[in-house]
Amino acid sequence: MNQPASGNQPATAGVAESAAYDPAVALEFFKAAGKPAAVRQGEKIFEQNEREIPLIKRSKVYLLLKGEIALSANGKALGSVRPGEIFGEMAVITHAPRSASAQAKADSSVIALDDKAFQAGLAKKPQFALMMMSVMIHRLRETIAQLKEKNALSEDAQLSESAAFDATGLTQLVQGLGDDTPVFYREGQSIVAEGQKGLRMYAVLEGRVKVSIGGKVVERLGPGGVFGEAALIHSSSTRIADAVAETDCSLLPIDRKAFLSLVKVSPDFAQALLSSLAARLRNLTAKVR
Repeated sequence: MNQPASGNQPATAGVAESAAYDPAVALEFFKAAGKPAAVRQGEKIFEQNEREIPLIKRSKVYLLLKGEIALSANGKALGSVRPGEIFGEMAVITHAPRSASAQAKADSSVIALDDKAFQAGLAKKPQFALMMMSVMIHRLRETIAQLKEKNALSEDAQLSESAAFDATGLTQLVQGLGDDTPVFYREGQSIVAEGQKGLRMYAVLEGRVKVSIGGKVVERLGPGGVFGEAALIHSSSTRIADAVAETDCSLLPIDRKAFLSLVKVSPDFAQALLSSLAARLRNLTAKVR
């Protein structure tokens, strides 16, 4: 996809192998869960820092069918969304305030999905989740490259622990992978290294893992946290970060076959991974800005 400056980029995939953004996959996904609606020239679609208000106003993700949408942040133009592109997805995936504003530059047509419709769509079209993960990982790699080029990577000693799955979700994940045996790492032991070829991702069952890029700790993962998924989504790619056991820890390994199966059968799993990737991308993008 031509990547909108909003940080909302489209994606393409079959469940066998993820690829670049494919407008046809996006259109099929949105049509399965929503209906087109007209937006008049000059109409504001959403505002920067706009928050979701449960039961009153829910954030939505949009697919532009025709027309053009202008994106801006802090009074500065970020770019435009063209037909076939997705925008506004970060707020739906992370439930965080909008990072940009969107306004119709011309009479337009969009399909909008709130978080419930989005999750329902994932159940019908799991290949869309893989496509979105692929796009986010591509953007993660680009963002990391920018941070390294600017020498802007910094370590935050106050990082709170991240978790993609709550206790219930983690239990369900373990039960769904009943044949997979947890692996144990001692405090200080390396789990994965940046640049390695990755064969599996991991979910933290017990303990804490620290994730570093260029020697700087960028994330701490407690029980329910996940890491290493980038190497599964792009099977030919390498690890984008180091992961070290910060304490003695127990991890659930998930290989590519199990990962793809989970994406197919569990919208909750796909949503959890999308949320984790989106939060990671949002945090690193903030460092670039």
